[in-house]
Amino acid sequence: MSYSFRTLRRRAPRARGFTLLEIMVVLAIIGLLVGLAVGNFDRIFRNAEESIASTQVSTSFSTPLMAYRMNMGDYPSTAEGLQALVTAPGNKSDRWRGPYMDKIQLDPWKEPYQYAYPGKRNKDKYDIWSKGPDKQDGTADDIGNWATDSAAAK
Repeated sequence: MSYSFRTLRRRAPRARGFTLLEIMVVLAIIGLLVGLAVGNFDRIFRNAEESIASTQVSTSFSTPLMAYRMNMGDYPSTAEGLQALVTAPGNKSDRWRGPYMDKIQLDPWKEPYQYAYPGKRNKDKYDIWSKGPDKQDGTADDIGNWATDSAAAK
């Protein structure tokens, strides 16, 4: 039996595949990418929490508080707090047309939002704020509606 060169070439295909070195380089690159993603996840998640709190204090409470003010003649007092949007204050139940909100959400750090009327930073309005990631009131990481109000005034 005689085989031609062309026939042998077809029967013995070259071994194709990746070398161990190529596979290790790809795995190293994937490992670096995963390491970068995990390292930045904490920062990205923290920024998202701050953005959620900022949106809540600047917009989500404004409509229910305005509706309360229209019905009651003024914003809830500091003592009545945001709970006045959910349940009628004891001495004002005849004018109360709520609930103005289904429930008062907690901030992203599972703490209640803070409320004061009249505000210390918004003299003619209310202050509403989150204590921020450190969960301590009056610190630099507090997120309040005064930041958006002062930015709008500029």
